[in-house]
Amino acid sequence: MSPFLAPLEDVQPQAGSARIREVRALVPHPTDAGASDVHDTAASHWIQGLADADGGWDHQTTHPPITNPMSRYPRYAGARSSWGVANVPSVVVEVEDDEGRIGVGASTGGEAAAFLIERHLAMFVEGQNVRDRSHLWEQIWRASIHYSRKGLAVHAISAIDIALWDLYGKTLGEPVFNLMGGRTTQRVPVYATTSRPDIAKELGFAGAKFPLRYGPSDGAAGMRQNVASVEEWRSKVGPEFPLMLDCYMALDVQYTTELARRLIPHDITWIEEPLMPDEYTGHAQLARNLQGMGSPCYFATGEHEYTRHGFQQLIDPGVTLLQPDVMWMGGPTEFARVAAAASAQDVAVVPHGCGVYGYYMAMAFEEITLAEFMMMSEQADTIEPNFGAMFVSEPLPEAGYITVPDSPGFGLELNREALGLVRPYPR
Repeated sequence: MSPFLAPLEDVQPQAGSARIREVRALVPHPTDAGASDVHDTAASHWIQGLADADGGWDHQTTHPPITNPMSRYPRYAGARSSWGVANVPSVVVEVEDDEGRIGVGASTGGEAAAFLIERHLAMFVEGQNVRDRSHLWEQIWRASIHYSRKGLAVHAISAIDIALWDLYGKTLGEPVFNLMGGRTTQRVPVYATTSRPDIAKELGFAGAKFPLRYGPSDGAAGMRQNVASVEEWRSKVGPEFPLMLDCYMALDVQYTTELARRLIPHDITWIEEPLMPDEYTGHAQLARNLQGMGSPCYFATGEHEYTRHGFQQLIDPGVTLLQPDVMWMGGPTEFARVAAAASAQDVAVVPHGCGVYGYYMAMAFEEITLAEFMMMSEQADTIEPNFGAMFVSEPLPEAGYITVPDSPGFGLELNREALGLVRPYPR
């Protein structure tokens, strides 16, 4: 017997409430690097992982290599720019109601995401009321399932959902974290993602995550150099400062197991994203291996996972720390569901990247005690906005904490002059 004992009725906007007049998808064409994608940087930026010709680096114009999903191929083993990681820029969504309020959201996807938003997904939002966000999310999700589920289309959904939450906050005059249950902490502690953990410690961050330099294709010598780099940073920052290791989908189960075994004496807080995201069987084997060897570090992953369904596929194999990116995985509506599932199953959650959006999630959920701050200065030595020139009002950390403003919505204002926004598919 179906639980639908009576026919469902369409949800109608509440009488007297504003309706959503238009959804717009915009693509930045910035004059300065960094306003389009976090990897949209000069070759000399640390995030590119570009060493000099003999494999060395000076932390100024050259930097330690960063192993990644493409580094097994010699042609693409240099800087990340060699394989086009920044070729798909941001997409910005504006949702405007018929009283002139505008909610803003952002994700990755460029013109491809803009096409999906304008030509398909907007039809489920326009004419509706912003209060009905869960209903709108479910309709968008179901209607796009034939080409969605993961990746680009969910990025598009995320940007719409973020814009809806921003608009709802502006409608009520409340910050998003109040709409999600209110503050659970006065300030949000942040760790630094960086190539210089020593500088991160000096700046007062709660810990530092740095990239793994070599992968399986670099053989035994690469493994030794990986361990040596962890030893070096541990000696520089001391035994008490938390260190995390970002493996960026470059490893396999056996390599990660051996790396984790060798790193036990160096007290790494977590090993992040060692496997490709769809290797769920591999995740299960690695979780068993880490537990069996008594490794004290968390097995962390999830920045490239999507929706509550995908995150359950990480929880089931034994991942112990989830890293949902609210700009990619489905937006705040779906983030709340993932956080609830993780809490019910005693799995830790630390939002991945996503700047201020991640801080609002950390503020709203008791089980989230830490967020990520990307060091976007070229030499990872000064604090600069995570979104570059995208916003004019992005909050920055002080002494390892982010104070999230009480401004309505997400408290962000687009830097339109710097972005050069274009609407590629106007209707």
